[in-house]
Amino acid sequence: MNAPLIQIQPREKTGLLIRLADGLLSLAILAGLAGLGWWGHSRQWTFPKFSSLNGGKPATEEWCATHAIAENDCVECNLNLMPKPKEKGVCATHGVAECPWENPELSQLKDPKAASAQELERVAKALALGERATNNSKCKTHLRRIQLASLETVEKAGIEVEPVWRGPVEEFIQGNGEITYDQTRVARLVSRVNGAMIWVGKNVGDEVKKGDLLALVDSVEIGKAKSEYLQAQIQLGQRARVVDSVEALIRAGAQRKGSIPDIEAQGGLREAEVRLLATEQTLLNLGFPVKAEEWKNLKPDELRLALQFLGVPRAFLEARGLKLATSNLFPILAPQDGVVVAREVVAGETVDTSRSLFTIADLSRMWLQLEIRGEDVERIKLGQTARFSTGGKGAKSLEAPIDWISTAVDEKTRTLKIRATFGNPGREWRAFTFGTGKVIYRQENAALQVPSEAVQWEGCCQVVFVRDRDFLKEQAPKVFHVRKVRLGAREGGQTEILAGVLPGELVATKGSGALRGELLKSSLGKG
Repeated sequence: MNAPLIQIQPREKTGLLIRLADGLLSLAILAGLAGLGWWGHSRQWTFPKFSSLNGGKPATEEWCATHAIAENDCVECNLNLMPKPKEKGVCATHGVAECPWENPELSQLKDPKAASAQELERVAKALALGERATNNSKCKTHLRRIQLASLETVEKAGIEVEPVWRGPVEEFIQGNGEITYDQTRVARLVSRVNGAMIWVGKNVGDEVKKGDLLALVDSVEIGKAKSEYLQAQIQLGQRARVVDSVEALIRAGAQRKGSIPDIEAQGGLREAEVRLLATEQTLLNLGFPVKAEEWKNLKPDELRLALQFLGVPRAFLEARGLKLATSNLFPILAPQDGVVVAREVVAGETVDTSRSLFTIADLSRMWLQLEIRGEDVERIKLGQTARFSTGGKGAKSLEAPIDWISTAVDEKTRTLKIRATFGNPGREWRAFTFGTGKVIYRQENAALQVPSEAVQWEGCCQVVFVRDRDFLKEQAPKVFHVRKVRLGAREGGQTEILAGVLPGELVATKGSGALRGELLKSSLGKG
């Protein structure tokens, strides 16, 4: 049999030709790129360097490869162009080399002035307040100067400058915060006797004044205490009349002083007085307002009526027309002005002396409680300002002085609790509001500051680049001086400088990273 023939249709022929053409084109492009690379390599092509920002290497000048500037203009190689001042070394007081606080003539100001005693005292206190980052004392980068060819070069590098200015700064310790009730103004009420709740008149959220009636408890103990007092009062009256009779007989000569009837009468009177005092104390312990002097001359029925509703506000009884036969009523009264923030009882329930019935809080004063890390304990002092703020929509904040510091660190969280008391007259703040708290342990109104982007870490030291005082003069070298600094507070994109610069000096901000890169490159090349 003859083998079958494979027939290529016209459409399939077209696709095959297209793929073949694409492959040949790709090979041609690759071959061209390879040839171009070989040709460039043979002529020693290189990638652009930082020196290109300085205008490149002129054909007629020698070039300082280390400092990326024309060799004849390089102030680092030709010290006569810009002589360096005599080295002062590291300042033991402020911890920076060539310290401008101690040597203002080293600054890049037109008219440098010595720092005032007040300024130096402010810096000393700030440095002594806690551990501050230090610089490597063996590092010599502070002697370096970064030079650019022209003002156009500065613009190409995107370098901008800002003056060192004075402004307010704060240093603080941060922690979680919560608003709570002032526990010295929170009353948790219980019944002093066991019984049944027969009336409850206040609910959560109700305003109360000191002495307001909150509820009534029906207790057998109360009836018994009143009954014993009534009996003691009556018995005292009887014993007093016996003594009067015996004394009348003595005056008439029918009895003599110190006779047995006289002794027994006097002893009975003393016994009745002690018993009345004991029953009176029982009522006082229960919170009832006993009026012994007013009651001693009342008849038994009058005294019983006085005792029946003892402690229950008369206005309450009259307003409701209550005519209760019981004498067992024990009133639950508000011990202070405030708001009912908890109610845990209803009429008809039995109550005892261990059960909480109401909680009343005075909302005019509240507590701010913060939890601070244990390692920050040493910086916390009484009287420091605590600041609290809530997050999200409608955020608000408050400040108050610290009035209590816990004597112990929490065993589980290893945090320290502190407290600040603040007034809340408008009841703006609510208990159990959470937020972020700060303890402000240092505040300065005129601290030296620079934008944070001006501060660069060069491997062992914090530095800024200070523009030379003659930078804008036409023939002057375009130089930035490397200055080591000690840092203070950092917040909101600003950094405090405790030492290393003087107010008014111009430091590189935007583009300072390019100066750092040149510093590191030349330092490596030099090494």
